[in-house]
Amino acid sequence: MTAPLRYLDAETLAKLATMTLRARVVVEGALTGLHRAPHYGSSVEFAEHKEYSAGDEIRHIDWKAYGKFDKYYVKRFEQETEVRAYLYVDCSGSMGYAGAGRRSKLEVASYLAASIAYLLVRQQDQAGLLAFGGALRSYIPPRARPQHLADLLGALEKVTPDGTTDVARAIDYLTEVVHRRSMIVILSDLFDSPEGILDRLRHLRARGHEIVVFHILDPDELAFPFEGLQVFESLEDTRRLLVDTRATRRTYLRELEAFLDIWKHGTTDANLTYQLVDTTRPLDRVLSDFLVGQEQRRGRR
Repeated sequence: MTAPLRYLDAETLAKLATMTLRARVVVEGALTGLHRAPHYGSSVEFAEHKEYSAGDEIRHIDWKAYGKFDKYYVKRFEQETEVRAYLYVDCSGSMGYAGAGRRSKLEVASYLAASIAYLLVRQQDQAGLLAFGGALRSYIPPRARPQHLADLLGALEKVTPDGTTDVARAIDYLTEVVHRRSMIVILSDLFDSPEGILDRLRHLRARGHEIVVFHILDPDELAFPFEGLQVFESLEDTRRLLVDTRATRRTYLRELEAFLDIWKHGTTDANLTYQLVDTTRPLDRVLSDFLVGQEQRRGRR
């Protein structure tokens, strides 16, 4: 790897040639950090054998089974049993926002989705993609073939921000196509009605699905650093608003705190995984936090 792990931010990743390379760099950075953590993976339990195939970890070959059956078998562990994941990427106009010199929220969401898909398929799990805004943009059903990963990452490379946000509509579509217990990963700024979305996510959780929410926001949205009179233009319609930022900042930050509290408490109460993502945070660290959280959830079951 050419860049130190601490430089794995979105701007650095954008300079890499392909989405596949970006995903691999984030995943390798995250796994390197996890391998340094002394307690990560301590709750792993042996589950079953499967016949060895190219790409499996050689260190997991069961040599006793080889001596008995004259075939290579790999030990699979509880954390490695098959996962089927649906990656929901918000492509609405607001996801196109980027502060000066930064990557957009959509780019960060795409890199994270690509990294999770890369990790899943590398583990022979299944990953699917749904890109949405006010309407569904594209849908790729979950599969685990290497060519499927190339198709999925190619689709993420092409997403563009446009139009309104309708997270609830995308979730409604999910309830029609998902018939097995799955992991549902939502990557969005969530600029939509929290109550309607949370109600739908609670329903999916009650059906046994694992729900992960990456709440992606730019530092400008988190700190409101603007000065003086500013004209704010909507990224999802034609509205424009002249604002005295000094008079508005306190109200804005109070409303933001209330908005984030709804999501934090709502997801906690519903037993969902929630992660607030500042777009300037190195993505290998975001991914490693997610993986550690998944490990801890398994350990509590």
